[in-house]
Amino acid sequence: MQALIEKAVLGDAEAFLELMDKNSLAMYKVARAILNNDDDAADAIQSTILSCFEKIDTLKKPEYFKTWLIRILINNCNRILRHYKREKLPGQLPEAMRADSSLAEFEFKEMLSLVEEKYRLVLILYYLEGFKIPEIAVLLEMNVNTVKTRLARAREQIRTAYLQR
Repeated sequence: MQALIEKAVLGDAEAFLELMDKNSLAMYKVARAILNNDDDAADAIQSTILSCFEKIDTLKKPEYFKTWLIRILINNCNRILRHYKREKLPGQLPEAMRADSSLAEFEFKEMLSLVEEKYRLVLILYYLEGFKIPEIAVLLEMNVNTVKTRLARAREQIRTAYLQR
């Protein structure tokens, strides 16, 4: 992966496309967790890919490529959220569950719906994407203890919700 990143930094478009392909699922999970909408997630991912392609030569440390990529994605997602806050229509309904969703995907989405929005992204970055707590703190521009607290509160919210069923 390191060699692929270095090739992309040097301008190899094929290496860049391969990197985007390898990170597409991670980008989708993060964008979907923030935006709760497939179309908006696709827009954020598309903007992220374009930004990364234009700025890949500014990447200082190739070992932080995924962190750099996810940070750009989060910024794009936040831009979309700010846009919708200005234009939010009252009474919008959340996107319906797709009929072809697997049981595991359904259960995961249901679990995420049990926690407050501010905890969802931390859960996804930690459990699905495998980022460490200090990395999440850098990505989300928050204190390490805040990330730990959000993880603990999210776990407690899930536990409480499942015990009440």
